[in-house]
Amino acid sequence: MIDLRIKVDPLPIDEPLIVRLQAAGSPAESDSDAILTEVEGDRREYEFNGFSFAVYGADDTVDGDILMMLPGTTTAHRLIRAGSKHNTLLVTEQCDQLCVMCSQPPKKYHADLFEQFALAAALAPQGAMIGISGGEPLLHKDRLFRMLENVKSRRPDVGFHILTNAQHLSTADLDTLQRLDHERILWGVPLYSATPENHDRIVGKSGAFANLERGLALLMRAGASLELRSVVMQQNWQDLPTLADYVSTRLSFVSIWAIMQLERIGYARMNWRETFRDTSADFEQIARAIDIATARGIKAALYNFPLCSVPPAYREYAPSTISDWKQKYLDFCLNCRSQKTCGGFFEWYSEPEGFASLGPL
Repeated sequence: MIDLRIKVDPLPIDEPLIVRLQAAGSPAESDSDAILTEVEGDRREYEFNGFSFAVYGADDTVDGDILMMLPGTTTAHRLIRAGSKHNTLLVTEQCDQLCVMCSQPPKKYHADLFEQFALAAALAPQGAMIGISGGEPLLHKDRLFRMLENVKSRRPDVGFHILTNAQHLSTADLDTLQRLDHERILWGVPLYSATPENHDRIVGKSGAFANLERGLALLMRAGASLELRSVVMQQNWQDLPTLADYVSTRLSFVSIWAIMQLERIGYARMNWRETFRDTSADFEQIARAIDIATARGIKAALYNFPLCSVPPAYREYAPSTISDWKQKYLDFCLNCRSQKTCGGFFEWYSEPEGFASLGPL
């Protein structure tokens, strides 16, 4: 597991500060650049706008990384790692749903850091695709939209993958949505069942399905790129073929339909026994769902599925999707010829409570 926090010398600051670490001898391209001046053991000293600070426990893989340093702390957040394709900005921890399998349980407070996130994105490597997550980002949609337009004006090459329940969009947002670059913004929206009552029960919010349908309709009208996300669990196992029919007839504009395995953390860990579905032992409903969707021209994918948990005929739908910082492989993976193309497991995966039928391919 890759640590997304790093020890630093505290800086004399009153507000959160964005800093980009640069290798020794690099030119300072912006006021946010800190240039490496000395390395001694695990201590790396940087010059930053006339004063110095140190980073500890890192090597040269931090070159180009973008940190957020907070007042009075000795820990910085690695917001964007230059050498990774898996960078996500957690823009809020507030949410209006209580999903039974939520991996990021919501909190009541909100720290507004959109200005800092916009700067970090503007400093990102060329062509970066950055995740935006929560909580529910659209609870702060005005700030979010301003951030997206800010970055677009400064760095049109940077893209975003925005995870949202899409329930807070209105017709007043249509002009803004249409102005965004649909080739560089992908909206990731969850839908767990075509039965409104079951979807609402899973997300813990009455009326969520109806609000979601309105949000999806607005994204369609705006011409947005949409990744529909459906987590597999016991609560919707029997619904999957019906959901495939709904997606392929009512939501045929989606760019991709992602059928996802559970991440054993947060509420999912608390509710694991009642929620986890062992798809290595029984894949039938997923197979039926994929067959229905693909026969009607929907691009389907399996996210977070180890290849050995998927029948051979469906492994082509299972790309490596687990973020590098929370990815691991089990002992038997060392002898698997498919390890390079397999996403492996989440760091918090538990073998005794996980898939029953696994092994090297």
